Amino acid sequence: MASVLEPLSRFLEQPTALYAYRFPYWKWPVVRQCFPGCRIVFLEAIDTVPRDAWLILWGMCPVPDGLSADIRVLRLEDGFLRSVGLGADLVRPLSWVVDGAGIYYDATRPSDLEELLATTVFDTELLSRAAALCARIVAAGLTKYNVGTQRWQRPDNVVARVILVPGQVETDASLAYGAPGERTNIGLLRAVRAANPNAYLIYKPHPDVHARLRAVGQGEQEAYRWCDEIVTDNAMGELLIAVDEIHVLTSLAGFEALLRGKPVTCYGQPFYSGWGLTQDAFPNDRRCRRLTLDELVAVTLIKYPLYLSRNGKRLITPEQALEELLFLRARSGGKDPWWRAIVRIFLRRIVGVR
Repeated sequence: MASVLEPLSRFLEQPTALYAYRFPYWKWPVVRQCFPGCRIVFLEAIDTVPRDAWLILWGMCPVPDGLSADIRVLRLEDGFLRSVGLGADLVRPLSWVVDGAGIYYDATRPSDLEELLATTVFDTELLSRAAALCARIVAAGLTKYNVGTQRWQRPDNVVARVILVPGQVETDASLAYGAPGERTNIGLLRAVRAANPNAYLIYKPHPDVHARLRAVGQGEQEAYRWCDEIVTDNAMGELLIAVDEIHVLTSLAGFEALLRGKPVTCYGQPFYSGWGLTQDAFPNDRRCRRLTLDELVAVTLIKYPLYLSRNGKRLITPEQALEELLFLRARSGGKDPWWRAIVRIFLRRIVGVR
């Protein structure tokens, strides 16, 4: 089995010191865990960064003005099997990604993930491992955040196709950089309804929005005009099994639906679109290779992300991360701990959502 350090192996001649720019304090231990053996220097200004240093940024954080061209930039972001609980709740992640070219949700330019998907030579061992990983995820009902306790059942009188439309946080960078057309949840709902007038449409608001940790999207209060049902506290893994297909802007739920063999239509350009596995309203000209599901999984869940142990001391394999997610989910029972409501009150004040 490949080393847990394999996702870092594409960064050759990694220096012994890395400089992390403007990371909140709670992320510091996680950044250190991502780069074993490296000294991490956390800073708020770049005037002390050596000219040939490597600089770590979070997500789409802008490159600081005046940064030397000799400085290499790495970007960190949440992985695809993240936690039991929301990232907006500051729940410690079990998976982050490191990207030296761009970031996976920025479709305007190449990323390490896109390059890996386009060029990886797949062997039987890697594909077998990917197939087993996919089967384990689906059987366990795991998704990115693993929240929700309710089960959805198709109404007895519904014989039409059931289409799930997941909402997103409209201020997220994945929409700004990955959706060349429509970028609102209500606009997506209208488009899906127009294309599927006789289907039964289910709308699921983003869990951060439902928890009032992010703002409701523009006109999202009118969702019932364009859908047949709205669900909130439903486990995404089970919901994806129950519906017939899923239509997304750039939501990771589309990738999770592919794992479960569901047809996916993309109105944006998420990382999993353009490889022959989705219906794409806006094809990406850079993505010409046709991939199987196992090949997509092999890169997206094995070769690209880092997986982080709960004890904060080591990197682990994706298989080990699955077991930790299952343990955490079983311990929580799918419900938020009592203290999370108190934390959310303070977080809502910080982000300005009431």
